[in-house]
Amino acid sequence: MLDPDWVKAEAATFDIFHVQFGFDAIAPAELRRLANEVHAAGKPLVYTVHDLRNPHHEHSPEHDAQLDVLMSEADALVTLTPSAAEQIHARWGRDATVIPHPHVVDFATMARAQARRESRHPDAPFRVGLHVKSLRANLNPIPLVRALAETHHEMPNTILQVDGHHDVLDEGGPRYNAELSTMLKDYDRRGIIDLRIHDYFTDAALWEYLESLDASILPYRFGTHSGWLEACRDLGTDVIAPTCGFYAEQGPVRPYRNDETGFDADSLISAVAAASSSAPVVPLSVEVRTVQRAQIAQRHYELYAGLLR
Repeated sequence: MLDPDWVKAEAATFDIFHVQFGFDAIAPAELRRLANEVHAAGKPLVYTVHDLRNPHHEHSPEHDAQLDVLMSEADALVTLTPSAAEQIHARWGRDATVIPHPHVVDFATMARAQARRESRHPDAPFRVGLHVKSLRANLNPIPLVRALAETHHEMPNTILQVDGHHDVLDEGGPRYNAELSTMLKDYDRRGIIDLRIHDYFTDAALWEYLESLDASILPYRFGTHSGWLEACRDLGTDVIAPTCGFYAEQGPVRPYRNDETGFDADSLISAVAAASSSAPVVPLSVEVRTVQRAQIAQRHYELYAGLLR
């Protein structure tokens, strides 16, 4: 659908063209041609700005060039937080409608997970999760894990669970990282962390994983918004989030300093300690998320209706 030729062939089948993701590998000139085809067909172009800094790109110029096209060509912009809207206005002189991120987990799973969480034994160990995934560009897990491992003796009844994919942590994997793999396996052998190596989670397995945690650490050194954070809010998992991006505007988090200028170990340790010593997080209820979903749908409807008028 992000192919200009698709737009030319299928223009009669849609009223509005709404871009959210999927353009990472598309050259800015091709994005410009896409926008031109949308407008040539007399259709509005909407862009929801999830990422002001692409989490998959080590450096920002490529994504910035793509944003320059979308920001200038879109007939309407949407984003998820007020600070993102402010940055959009400061950089491109455009006003973006702020519509918050909806629920990520389906309502039936949310309800079951929340009921199970309420029945947990109060003396169970506090489980903190850090997922290195396939080690995308914005993750810097090594200093985070090392800082927590060096102070694990100061956090009794707390388990640090580290998950990662085979492609990064198994020797011979296409993205194998020897330093990270060796460090994690050593800490696991010594009983300092609980290491889990597996393939990509299905959605159901991901929800089960997040539900099993008391807190989830987002190990990002740059980024903007997070669907992972929203899933944690659905499931009642505390979020320990870096100070980069606008995660704290999505919902309550326990911040620690981590960005492209550096990482502060003490702030991470303090955030984990605060989470482990506090009352469990109250998840967003199915009722709250249902109302929010309806509000989000209505705001999109109004946006689309205005563009079509």
